[in-house]
Amino acid sequence: MSEEILLRHCSPTIIGLKTGNMFVCSFESKEQERCTLKRLNRSLYVKGLRIIPLRHKNNKVLLYLYRPSKLKKDLKNTQANSLLQSFGYRCGSADLCVAQLIKRLKESEDFPHEIGLFLGYPPEDVCGFIKNKAQCCKCVGCWKVYGDAEKAQATFEKYKRCTELCCSLAAKGYSVERMAVSC
Repeated sequence: MSEEILLRHCSPTIIGLKTGNMFVCSFESKEQERCTLKRLNRSLYVKGLRIIPLRHKNNKVLLYLYRPSKLKKDLKNTQANSLLQSFGYRCGSADLCVAQLIKRLKESEDFPHEIGLFLGYPPEDVCGFIKNKAQCCKCVGCWKVYGDAEKAQATFEKYKRCTELCCSLAAKGYSVERMAVSC
């Protein structure tokens, strides 16, 4: 997996603006996957980041790069916690919730709609998406917005600028580890 893939999909998380990002990647072997994730976790752990596989399907891996400290805070939100509990999550810890998400991903072909909470999406938008069956949103960007559209659009733009900046820095020789912010 190249650093370019990581930056294209995860710059807002790497820089500390976002809780997490998910993306699909291919590896030549299980051993290559294991070694790559081990190397990345070793170098990014000190910056408060973790990368884990969520699901393997058709020789591809769904990876989750996230900030455990931000996820823990996000999942303490009353609305987020209530939604997760309604889907059977035991909300005692963020790690337990991630384990439950992995289980739900393995059990279904589709993505569980609560997945947005693991990416730092506003709980009101995740709930709105579920309640409205992905219809009647106010606007669409990185996610479908049912709450504060103006704030969401500003966030979308911030994420876009962040990704452009990180890719530009990578072209100048900056590594992901050097760009990663401690949070």
